[in-house]
Amino acid sequence: MASSPLITPAATTTTTSSSSSSSSSLRLSPSPSATPHRFPSIHRTSAPPRRIRLRGALRNPSHAQRLPVRCAAAAAATIGEGEFAAAVLESELPVLVEFVAEWCGPCRLISPVVDWASQEYKGKLKVVKIDHDANPQLIEEYKVYGLPTLILFKNGKEVPESRREGAMTKVKLKEYLDDLLEPTTVA
Repeated sequence: MASSPLITPAATTTTTSSSSSSSSSLRLSPSPSATPHRFPSIHRTSAPPRRIRLRGALRNPSHAQRLPVRCAAAAAATIGEGEFAAAVLESELPVLVEFVAEWCGPCRLISPVVDWASQEYKGKLKVVKIDHDANPQLIEEYKVYGLPTLILFKNGKEVPESRREGAMTKVKLKEYLDDLLEPTTVA
């Protein structure tokens, strides 16, 4: 096996009479003691795995029909400042507004849950998303300080105590919406 040049420390010490200093340098050395077999991780080769394990639908195509498919049409509509009045304030249905941002991790967590709500409450509730970065006037007007923020609007007005900040599970969102959407009766 031919030796290849490797970097090894060389103890070079320089001492002068006026001041004492020492230095260490690195040099390329074709030293037989530093051959590649002393560093097995450098030249380690292993055979590729014989079998790749596939899970779920990939291993057994008959399972593919059991996997839930999310359609892009099922997602809540993203609106801007220009559409806000028509989509939210003038809507006959109650409107759940989610304030989100692309860079927001909790927004990504709650997004599938909000998309689920837009389908689950179809006909009873309208769900829209507003991008935080693209709509600073709405953020300022509705005093959105945390993301994601959910606000429910009925008859063009924010429902008192409907504001929620942070991610939530599907169960919590369902409880939240059911409480806000149930008709109130006056005794």
